[in-house]
Order: sequence, then C-alpha cells, then structure tokens
Amino acid sequence: MLEKLRGKTKDNGRENGRPPTDDAILIDLKDISKAYDTPAGPFFALKNVNLQVDNGEFVAVIGKSGSGKTTLVNMITGIDRPTSGAVIVAGTPIHEMSEGQVAPWRGVNIGLVFQFFQLLPSLTNVENVMLPMDFGNTFKNNKERQSRALHLLDLVDIKEHAFKKPSEISGGQQQRVAIARSLANDPPIIVADEPTGNLDSVTAQAIFELFERLVDQGKTIFMVTHDKDLARRVTRTVILSDGEIIDEYLETAFPKLDDGRLAKARGLTEPQSFTPGETILKEGEQPQKCYIVSEGAVEVLLREPNGQQISVARLKPGQYFEKIDLLRGGAKIATVIADPGYDEIELLALDKDTFHKMMGDTAAPQDVE
Repeated sequence: MLEKLRGKTKDNGRENGRPPTDDAILIDLKDISKAYDTPAGPFFALKNVNLQVDNGEFVAVIGKSGSGKTTLVNMITGIDRPTSGAVIVAGTPIHEMSEGQVAPWRGVNIGLVFQFFQLLPSLTNVENVMLPMDFGNTFKNNKERQSRALHLLDLVDIKEHAFKKPSEISGGQQQRVAIARSLANDPPIIVADEPTGNLDSVTAQAIFELFERLVDQGKTIFMVTHDKDLARRVTRTVILSDGEIIDEYLETAFPKLDDGRLAKARGLTEPQSFTPGETILKEGEQPQKCYIVSEGAVEVLLREPNGQQISVARLKPGQYFEKIDLLRGGAKIATVIADPGYDEIELLALDKDTFHKMMGDTAAPQDVE
C-alpha cells in the first residue's frame, strides 16, 4: 500500500512494535527549558519543567493558549528539542538523538492523535491505519498489516467503514480512525493534542471513554485539552502557565487564584517528604509553615483523657493544615502524622504569611471534621 506514496519498503523481519519495557517511568523531563530567538530577545516557551509520567497513567495537560502545551508535546515526541535539560521517554534519551534516529524511534514508541485527524484523503481508512506499519517496517507483510489494521478499527468500533475514504465518514468517526492509527505499532504511549477540540460534546465524550478503555488495557496517555471537565476525570492533571507547571494541588487548595498567582505560589513552596507513620506536627507544637498535601495522605490524631490517641480525620491531596485545633471538651491541639497506609507522603510547605495572604484571595479554609 505504501507504494502509493513512496515506492516499496524493505521488510526488516520485526513482527510487532517496540520491545517491552518494565520501567515504571515512561516519560521523564528533567529541567526542560525551550527558548526561541525573537527580535526582542529569547522567548522561553518552557521554563525549567520537571515532569514524570508513570506507566499506565492518563495525564491531562491544561492551560491557556500560549502557555506552552504544544511545546511540551513536541519535547515528549521528539518533534522539537529542548534548549536545555533532558528528555527521557521509554528509557531513551531522545534529546541526544539525531532527527534521523528519532523519527523511526517515534514510529514505534509514540502514537500521535491530532485535533484535525491528519488522515490522508487519498487512502482508505484501513490504509491510513496501515501507514505507520509500512513506514516502520513492522509486521511481516501487507496481509498481516491489513489484518492488524482491521482489528484496530474493530477495537475503536469503526471497522464497517474500513474501506471508505476519510471524506465519507463523520469527524468523530475520523478521530476513531486516527486513534486506531496511533495504535498501529503497539506503542507504549499515546500523545493526543486536543483530540476532542474539533468534536461536539457527545462525540468528545465517546472519544474520551475510548481513551479510558485504552488505559485500562495498559496504555499510557498524555493528552492536551482545553476541556477542564474531561481533565478532572484523568489520573493526573498538569497545569501550564507561561511555560511553567503549576501544582494541581495548589489549584485545589486555592481555587480562586489565577494561573499567574498559582505559578508564583508554586515557586514559593518547599516540597517535603515523610515516611509512613512519621510525625509531621506534634501535639502542642506551633508550626512555622502551612502544609498542603500533594501525595499520599496525613492522619490527624487526638489524645483522649486516658492517653490513647485516636484518628479523627484524614487529609488528602489538595487539603492543607497548619496548627489543627479541635474542640472536644475544651480546645486541644492535634498531632499530624504521615498516613501509614501510603508508601509515599509528600507535602508542600508554604510560609504562613504568604499562605494567609493567598487565603484572603480565595475560598474559606477547609475544615477538619
């Protein structure tokens, strides 16, 4: 089929896509900055971005136009290179690869889904799905490639339109074909740039549910979206503002702050890690900082008259505390510990004056019940 575009290809004997990997972290961005030269001087689209995505996660990236979302996608897919920092995807440092090396690597490690589908109009839908296999020389022959392409079209509920051209089906159906194409070489990662941006709400919901099914089947999905309602349903949300990542838990703690002030607050926080069961705040202690839970949970313990400590509350990501006063037969100050039920407990510590100033700009503090 590829002869229609560029002549015959040579089979390299590979029977499927990329080799399996047991690494938990599939995407690892380390201190990534991307600067573009302008008449006014360098413009930084990304600023010291650090991000890790684990195997099997469904991550959504949200942010205003110009926040750096597309640049971030281009870093992960190897379409563009960072000015500084390291990009390691599926165990490969792609920032060190030449364009000649990164293109075939991308073909078997990354499945791309675009807002406007990017299907070739001269090919049938099944031929569009076969195309990455032809370019990547995966699967033994054309018969096997067509068989896999039909299987993938069936997986996304569009097999009955396999031999039609893209112009003969709807936009939502074209996006299903595009998703099938992204799965052609069985990549570990699907990167979707505004995949529902050109669809109506009903069709967008159906496409999102398809992504959820793929995650359930073991795929890792990294999706850029403007749809905050869909973003709330993924494993994790990454918020970009002016090229910087805003901690999603700061947004939960301070829902009325705009992206600019959230980005500033992120720069003022100090990440702190605790082991399960470790004491964070002792009874009667006056903390110098306020704490926002970012990973795991913390447990609030109250000492009874008989000296026994009982658990009265659990705070999860996005909730915060400083001194916790509880009334039970008189004012008492609770103890806070890292929840023993979690392997990792991380907090963001923030200066008390800064915390209370931000609280004055947002919703009322969350109560511990």
